Amino acid sequence: MDKAKAITDKIVYATLATVNDAGQPWNSPVWSFHDEDYTYYWCSWKESQHSRNIRANGKVFIVIYDSTAPEGTGEGVYIQAQAEEVNDLVQIETILAKRSEFKDGKRNAVEFKGEYPRRWYVAKAEQIWLNDEGEMNGHYIDVRRQVL
Repeated sequence: MDKAKAITDKIVYATLATVNDAGQPWNSPVWSFHDEDYTYYWCSWKESQHSRNIRANGKVFIVIYDSTAPEGTGEGVYIQAQAEEVNDLVQIETILAKRSEFKDGKRNAVEFKGEYPRRWYVAKAEQIWLNDEGEMNGHYIDVRRQVL
């Protein structure tokens, strides 16, 4: 888990995969952060496709990786999670308090409720994998190693 933490601590954009009611996949980059329990948080427009998908089906898959890494040096964290829209003001205040960039008082929890356009989302990690090297019949393969 130390390697997963190191990767996710340095990369703030996650690729979020969701599915709609008809089973059609959707993939979105989101700015995110996580806490010590690998619970992920991001803020999005409530009518974004991924936001609507989460309201319909909270199953998500999150991938965090450095897209600028040279070939053969990339590291990734793969997270299966259950996500939901945050509607409780106290929980939104708790999320805002987790990040220094929100502690300046310029953001208020009520800005993420009611008629306001954006919402906070939370995804609790259920399983986590890291990429790893493997071999099959003398050939390199990229495999996943489960760490949670």
